Amino acid sequence: MGLFGFGKKKKEKEAAAKEREERLAKAVASQTEDIAREDADDIDVTAAEQPDRDAKIADEERDAERRAVRTDESEGLPEAADVEDNDGDDDEALAVPTEAVMDYQGRGEQFGPWDIDEENGPDYDEYLSLGSFYIPFVQGIQLRLKASKADNTLLGATVTIGRSSLELEAFAAPKTMGLWDDVRDDLVAANPTATVEPGIFGAEVRLPIQLPNGKKHITRIVGVDGPRWMLRGIFSGPAADNPDSPEAKVLDRFFSYIVVDRGEEPLAPRDLIPMAQPLTPGERRAMAEASDDAGDETPATIDGKPTGPMNSDHEVEQKTTLSRGPMFSELR
Repeated sequence: MGLFGFGKKKKEKEAAAKEREERLAKAVASQTEDIAREDADDIDVTAAEQPDRDAKIADEERDAERRAVRTDESEGLPEAADVEDNDGDDDEALAVPTEAVMDYQGRGEQFGPWDIDEENGPDYDEYLSLGSFYIPFVQGIQLRLKASKADNTLLGATVTIGRSSLELEAFAAPKTMGLWDDVRDDLVAANPTATVEPGIFGAEVRLPIQLPNGKKHITRIVGVDGPRWMLRGIFSGPAADNPDSPEAKVLDRFFSYIVVDRGEEPLAPRDLIPMAQPLTPGERRAMAEASDDAGDETPATIDGKPTGPMNSDHEVEQKTTLSRGPMFSELR
């Protein structure tokens, strides 16, 4: 009887895992089709009005934004440079991959995306926090957040520059192995027109999407494995069609500078790592100061970040009031 019960549970687990894989493959296909059109549930947080706040915090935010906005005239993010020539700015020394390969090497040591605990990564103190990952401030880039229609839970972020966009999602992965190889295989199996090609972040999927006007829209799907996480990026526009275009270089470098925060939540492989409402560097510093003033009686947490898995078997309560404001600067 014991053996029979164990076998039954094993089959149930295998069926549940297979169902998750099929659901993820369908979700990816659906998301890539959505890239070519506006999503009514996208929330533009780039140029919205920001609530009144203490003048000191506002000044800190403006100072942080000025320090974080990249001033490279051609691409918006700094070129790789030697440590000796970066005037003390560690981010200036970060290299960006340029050679198309099938097997991505050097992540976490020389290249990004980075894990929050990796010492060689960028100084994310001056980044915008989205809970599951931190993103740099870059001139000319707009940010939109994707929310679930069912419960308004944040599901992803899309950054846009010019006619190109990059959709970002972070997934939980197993401790002992990567996730991108399996996800990539699922994408190709679910989309007969998809192809696997070498890219600067390793093997990537190129997936053509048929638009209502009859034209084809090319998407480029990239996945990078980190410690217990996988960061997926879906590129569209010139950033997907032409790897040498200025927009492709901006978004490739942007993707490589992202810092992922896996957290300690018990998440099943392929679960989305919970996101949270955006927090600027000034807001995070204010929260830390408030915690210090309270005598550290309670640990500082990111407001609105769920503390459990995000799947059909768990309920997640998520605050949906975003802190809206001039989080990105657009310089002309």
